[in-house]
Amino acid sequence: MKRILTSFCIVFMMMFNVPDPSFANVGTLIDCDKSPAFTKRLNASVKKLEGRLAKYEAGTPPALALEQQINQTKTRFSNYADSGLLCGADGLPHLVTDGDWAHAPEIIVPGCIFLYTTGWIGWAGRKYVQTVAKTSNPTEKEIIVDVPVALNIMFAGYLWPVAAWGEFVSGDFVAEPEDITVSPR
Repeated sequence: MKRILTSFCIVFMMMFNVPDPSFANVGTLIDCDKSPAFTKRLNASVKKLEGRLAKYEAGTPPALALEQQINQTKTRFSNYADSGLLCGADGLPHLVTDGDWAHAPEIIVPGCIFLYTTGWIGWAGRKYVQTVAKTSNPTEKEIIVDVPVALNIMFAGYLWPVAAWGEFVSGDFVAEPEDITVSPR
């Protein structure tokens, strides 16, 4: 009876204590192309470069390099302004992660690239350790990396999700419990 009453109380409390969903307040952020601070940053960057450019004669290699840098700066700021990013009071673009699908590419694409890259590095490292474990002196090859073997494994590891799934399905991905050493307590 006590267990039933406790369960009922827990369910009752869960029904009425549901937290309200909260959303990020993007009210302080505005489009970068409309942000005065963003425009001020652009003008300050260009003015700084133009100040350096004034020290050189036109057509000299340093002057040409600075002109190119000015054009790259203007292009970068233009790309930020045209991309739909939101800028804060500091004039810098901010990533918004409030669940709004309009801002999803700002986080999802870099996040997926990060996960793929870290998985690739981990997969190549795991495969290297497994490969050198079968050689005559594996401890030495873990300390002094056999670069040709490591590069072959690394370049072959770009399809690591497919290889990982294949090993998971075949049962080779996870070690058996008896193969895992446990320290005595």
